[in-house]
Amino acid sequence: MRAPDFWARQDSAASHALMPLAALWAWGARRRQRRGRPRTCGIPILCVGNLVVGGSGKTPVALALAERLRNAGVNVHLLSHGYRGRRKGPVRVDPGQHGVSDVGDEALVAARTAPTWVARDRVEGGTAIAAAGADCLILDDGFQDPALAKDLALLVFDGGHGLGNGRILPAGPLREPPDDGFRRAHAAILVGEDTVNVRAMLPKTLPCIRASMRPAPELRNLRGRRVYAFAGIGRPEKFFRSLEDLGANVVGTRSFPDHHRYRPRELEQVLNVARASSSVPVTTTKDQVRLPPGLAARVMAADVRLRFDDGAALDELLAPVVSTGRAG
Repeated sequence: MRAPDFWARQDSAASHALMPLAALWAWGARRRQRRGRPRTCGIPILCVGNLVVGGSGKTPVALALAERLRNAGVNVHLLSHGYRGRRKGPVRVDPGQHGVSDVGDEALVAARTAPTWVARDRVEGGTAIAAAGADCLILDDGFQDPALAKDLALLVFDGGHGLGNGRILPAGPLREPPDDGFRRAHAAILVGEDTVNVRAMLPKTLPCIRASMRPAPELRNLRGRRVYAFAGIGRPEKFFRSLEDLGANVVGTRSFPDHHRYRPRELEQVLNVARASSSVPVTTTKDQVRLPPGLAARVMAADVRLRFDDGAALDELLAPVVSTGRAG
């Protein structure tokens, strides 16, 4: 789904009208946390989550953390819910055997970085990962799920979006009251330029590490080239803007719903528009795995990677969890 425009505005009549439902949602979120009985699975759990629906950058953060830990010699595995995939798991993702319909797009992309598992039941998934010999587990999403005990819980925020209009679903994009989430978090990751003053919204006692999205080196050849960009992600306009910042001449764009599975005719339309405008069709790596196999090779995937601004502060944050995992 695409986020409604009023989720970014506090003066919206639609948002005001939905406030009673938002109060009910907040009550349900608090009740879920109170009734939760978090369980451990024998290895440290790092949870990368957010407070808003879609588009904050939690998956790139999870992948960057996995890459950092693997480079440090840690056997880290990722656990995904497998959104819109049919496999309930626990199952280890094999890109050679599994497709988007099996495990979802995010799990397929994550499997390129580290061993990745899909499980509807996160406790079962964590238990399977521990049995497979992992040193630690990175939970992509699941911050609001009290089933697993988190040794390190990180909240990811987009510096250009923040908390939206600051209201709970469905009146706004928040999954729960912010103060509730802040109390359970150990640190925040702020991605991109802080244009909406996210840092001021966070508790002063909550450590905040800045990060930025940077294009892969091979994307430099897009500078000055005509590009037709399309994407089916939480905030496609953010992707389009990143191509412009790279120096590409974005001559047209097309947005699809988040996690959209492209039909051949849809992609043919995109390719025809790109050809008519003498431009390169470009999409995200997450969209790439959802393209029809016979046509995917005709589209360029823009690989954008996350980099932490203060690696030393991040390593200090990770140290207790990593040492516990190795000791175990």
